[in-house]
Amino acid sequence: MDTTLRDGEQTNGVSFVPHEKLIVARMLLHDLNVDRIEVASARVSDGEKEAVTNICRWASQNDKLDRVEVLGFVDGKVSIDWINECGCKNINLLCKGSERHCRYQLNKTLDEHVADIKQSIAYATELGINVNIYLEDWSNGMKHSPEYVRQLVDALKDCGVKRFMLPDTLGVLNPIQTKEYISQMVEWFPTIHFDFHSHNDYDLATANVMAAVVGGCKGVHTSVNGLGERAGNAPLSSVQAILKDQLHCITNIHEEKLNEASNLIASYAGIAVPPNKPIIGENVFTQVAGVHADGDNKNNLYCNDLLPERFGRKREYALGKNSGKANILKNLEELGLELTPEQTRRVTDRIIELGDKKQIVTQEDLPYIVSDVLKHSTPDDHVKLLSYMVSTAYGLKPMASVKLEVDGEVYEETAIGDGMYDAFVRSVRHIYRDKLQRPFPWLTNYVVSIPPGGRTDALVQTSISWLYNDKPYRTRALDADQTEAAIKATIKMLNLI
Repeated sequence: MDTTLRDGEQTNGVSFVPHEKLIVARMLLHDLNVDRIEVASARVSDGEKEAVTNICRWASQNDKLDRVEVLGFVDGKVSIDWINECGCKNINLLCKGSERHCRYQLNKTLDEHVADIKQSIAYATELGINVNIYLEDWSNGMKHSPEYVRQLVDALKDCGVKRFMLPDTLGVLNPIQTKEYISQMVEWFPTIHFDFHSHNDYDLATANVMAAVVGGCKGVHTSVNGLGERAGNAPLSSVQAILKDQLHCITNIHEEKLNEASNLIASYAGIAVPPNKPIIGENVFTQVAGVHADGDNKNNLYCNDLLPERFGRKREYALGKNSGKANILKNLEELGLELTPEQTRRVTDRIIELGDKKQIVTQEDLPYIVSDVLKHSTPDDHVKLLSYMVSTAYGLKPMASVKLEVDGEVYEETAIGDGMYDAFVRSVRHIYRDKLQRPFPWLTNYVVSIPPGGRTDALVQTSISWLYNDKPYRTRALDADQTEAAIKATIKMLNLI
């Protein structure tokens, strides 16, 4: 069960608007094919109610309504009515899974709490809503009041609850404890379906999920990119890889969509994925050391079961001061360039020299480096930017006028856009589509970076990813002006294709 849209939205600073929630829900259920999704907490806001209603309407039309769940509270009929009005058929009822929470937060005895829970279950059942139960703070309950946990579940096990969900609410467990406590629950109640919900406060969320499955848990909770309260939840991508590769479990997840989902959530949440994040980080399928590329050439000696193609990605070989001849050869092979051993050595020396200066060297830079090293002029510019003008004014959309020379012919075009760079791209797209009858690449990612502590006059590096004829391209450029840097990167891309 993925809880990106509920617990993931409890990440500090993250709030999805209704249409974003619908798009994410569709991706999770249809493209990624997770089994269930938890999409909201009841009673939060009118916007949340709109989002849940939209998701449930879509799910109902696509025979997926039984896979949509909403967190609700033991508050009489309020949460259940809210969920019912949205058209949802599954409530995840938040109950107290530790004696301390029951006594000090609710100021109630176990019997009083059980009576309230049973009333909520009966009312939900009357409305045709399935009930799952969260035992909030269950991990501390097992540590400090296991008899309370046992009595609570024993009192509710015959009330028609579909799943009992066991959260490590404060992220205090380690894998040894997780396996022990889950095994204890399964021993006490062998016929009950238990889910495990981990938190990452000690960076053990994924390891604890693995331990929970070994201990006999039947369901696990995840979130895309590990979003969630405080340090977050177990990342969907990591859990999928571990379940499949380490525990040999069969899941329904479409692995090749994990990276696409990660990028979507990162965009909507405004929280970038660390480049070294397993499975979904930008750098995790990039070999840096030359000896690794050499080993891959000889018999894939530095590959494991986490093949990038599984996740819709490809392996890359970094260029920099640690590059060896093998890294260079891998990149030259990808570009279809052949050099003599002496030429390869000179190119390698040049890349190492650039790496020592901390310059980023990309595969797209390689043809230019090769030309420079071999004392050629710069690669033939099939596309030259003769002139351009971009303007913006308060209350008016930005406009761009562009003059390009393509294979010796000059073309001009003007367009408006949502920003200065957007206006520039629209102008160039008009030239390609309307005058050259050529397809124009899709922009898939746009990243701007400045040096740490940079001032307003700092150099800006713009890195842009493109897709053209199903092949990815990435170009970058440096300038004091962000729009100028982006334009330079665009012209470089047009010459590459």
